[in-house]
Amino acid sequence: MVRILSDSTCDLSKELVEKYGITIIPLYVRLGESEYKDGVNITPKELYKWSDEHGETPKTAAASVQDIEAVLEKNGDDEYIIFTISSSMSASFNNCRLAAEDMEMTDRVFVIDSANLSTGIGLQVIKAAEMAQRGMKAAEIAAEIEKIKDKVRASFVIDTLTYLHRGGRCSGLAAILGSALKLHPRISVEGGAMHPGKKYRGTDSKYVMDYVKDMEEALKNAEMDRVFITHSGCEREIVEQVKRYLEELGGFKEILETRAGAVVSSHCGPGTIGVLFIEG
Repeated sequence: MVRILSDSTCDLSKELVEKYGITIIPLYVRLGESEYKDGVNITPKELYKWSDEHGETPKTAAASVQDIEAVLEKNGDDEYIIFTISSSMSASFNNCRLAAEDMEMTDRVFVIDSANLSTGIGLQVIKAAEMAQRGMKAAEIAAEIEKIKDKVRASFVIDTLTYLHRGGRCSGLAAILGSALKLHPRISVEGGAMHPGKKYRGTDSKYVMDYVKDMEEALKNAEMDRVFITHSGCEREIVEQVKRYLEELGGFKEILETRAGAVVSSHCGPGTIGVLFIEG
């Protein structure tokens, strides 16, 4: 049997995790001296409250080698595929690799550096789970995932620069100017790293829809199995407006909505929303 695992930054909903039989390995979130597990005992709302009260971005950390070893069964025939957030963003990939080596299971454990984050990982995880359900071997699945990694299109539009600034990903001057001018940058994941792009202006509804409409041609030519709307806490009407737009484009078999977990939310802040898909 091939078992599909992912670190918690894949931001898949509980329903999707259960549907595809995915095992989630939580990353850690540290609020001052207190440590929590992403998706287990900390919510983005609690995280935002702490961050605003302290003027700091929470610290995050990968699951330990011991954490990962605890979900692997050395005595058995199961094969494992483990997805991690981009290796340039976290030690998650390296720790998973070390766990497989320590347990002498490298022949049965395939660790995949997603070169992505959030449901940019989730898209790959579901693909792998579907292949496992069809009876493919782990090595075959890993090879197929490597072929599509560069086709995953992950981007978000940021509501506030405050959290990126607190985390050292945006200069103080840029944060001040961005807030004053009401600029909302698009952040895309390319080559395993986050890159700033076009900056949008206007009301919440306007700048979000401008961001989505800029992807119209790419969305029309996307792989049509599914598209994700992933956000860190947006007004319900804005999410529904994006969903209606995607429905009107036609073609997608599934339009899935997920909430970003505590690790991803700690860096992007509230009000962030993204549309993520695989290029056709």
